[in-house]
Amino acid sequence: MSRKHTILIAEDEPMMLKVLEFKLRKDGYEVMTASNGKEAIEKIRNTPPDLLITDLTLPFFNGLEIIDYVRKNGTPRLPVIILTDVDTESVILEAFKTGANDFITKPFSPNELSVRVKRYLQET
Repeated sequence: MSRKHTILIAEDEPMMLKVLEFKLRKDGYEVMTASNGKEAIEKIRNTPPDLLITDLTLPFFNGLEIIDYVRKNGTPRLPVIILTDVDTESVILEAFKTGANDFITKPFSPNELSVRVKRYLQET
């Protein structure tokens, strides 16, 4: 990897955020974090990442609103992985309809997340 890919993680649970950040840094990525939707959108606007991992339930703007912002504001090809404990079919379908590329339900395997992240970043 000549250039480190940057991943933005939008997650309001501090422990989960630390686990994700640690795993992805260990995998060799630059990692930005946001603990709410407003912060995530500001970071996307100021320093667009190469991939976004977002929870659905966030303060200020939820994950679907973040995806909607991304798709309508200049970064429509940004890969987005939803990582959430909400797993009802209607929510999953809504996430894909809004523009999510992938959906992982918590609890999850960090190694599975690594494989999916790598796959999306190889495509960019």
